[in-house]
Amino acid sequence: MSRSRGLLSGLGGVLALWLFVALAGCGGVASEADVDRVPERFRIVPDDYHVPYAGTAADGRKFFLSDELFDPGTGAAYVGVFLWKTDGTFDELKVDEVRRPKGLPPAQAASAGADQLVAARLRELGKYVLEPIDVAPFTVDRNGVTFGWVVDQFEGEYSIHIEPGNFIAYYEPWDGLEYDT
Repeated sequence: MSRSRGLLSGLGGVLALWLFVALAGCGGVASEADVDRVPERFRIVPDDYHVPYAGTAADGRKFFLSDELFDPGTGAAYVGVFLWKTDGTFDELKVDEVRRPKGLPPAQAASAGADQLVAARLRELGKYVLEPIDVAPFTVDRNGVTFGWVVDQFEGEYSIHIEPGNFIAYYEPWDGLEYDT
């Protein structure tokens, strides 16, 4: 069996075919090497900048919480808790619309100042541990707004960025130690 036949069988085949079509539709040229490089997992490491809350909840699920999510088109701001199962696959999104701080440029991320809501969401996690997490990218649509971690490709280089707002972007080696803002 050739490598391409093995790659194009079962669910992997559906995903590979989707990737080939998606890249072709964007003007990109996909190859099997590109499929091999598509990140299935990436690491989020807590820091004191855009990633203050990432770790493991009391129930074992992985989480990332942000109060900097925003839709530059509508000006809406959100507090979101992204939850993954213990194996790193997407489980649940909890999102609340909040007021965006006045005076911010439309495409700038900043804390929504929703400290009470952030504290409430953290309490819902139970006894949590802030630590690096290895998780799968995902997207979910809520009322026409995309939330999640989007895999993208530009000039042959893959990235994973947060939505809404696209204010955190990870690149290879996917270790979470550095990201673009």
